Amino acid sequence: MYKRLLVAADGSENSIRAAKEAAKLARLAEGTVVEIIYVVDYSKSKSEVLQSRDGAVLEADRRKQLVPVEDVFVKEDIPYKLTMLHGDPGPAIVEYANKSTCDMVIVGSRGLNALQEMVLGSVSHKVAKRVESPVLIVK
Repeated sequence: MYKRLLVAADGSENSIRAAKEAAKLARLAEGTVVEIIYVVDYSKSKSEVLQSRDGAVLEADRRKQLVPVEDVFVKEDIPYKLTMLHGDPGPAIVEYANKSTCDMVIVGSRGLNALQEMVLGSVSHKVAKRVESPVLIVK
């Protein structure tokens, strides 16, 4: 069974649903550990830094976004750790997942149609195509 799950999260409803599915999987096997991955998007972080006066406040705001995701695991008493990465979310998640020894990557999906996905790009699609371990996309 799955012993190490990576959950890509950004604090959105999609990532909360992904966390809930990860919790279901984690309950199936004792000793399963969940790692929440949050990617600080370079394209957004520039404006965040310019708008924030204090790096600690900015870090606290980012952590605050993840509280609902963390709460899923706290309520279920499932051990987890939080890892913050920097870069473009899709490639950063892929690189981290492929370097780690995870059993599955779980990511939420915004449910883009084919045209939106082609124009906007989809983190979940990039992850599914390039991660070497199994990927669960939660809608």
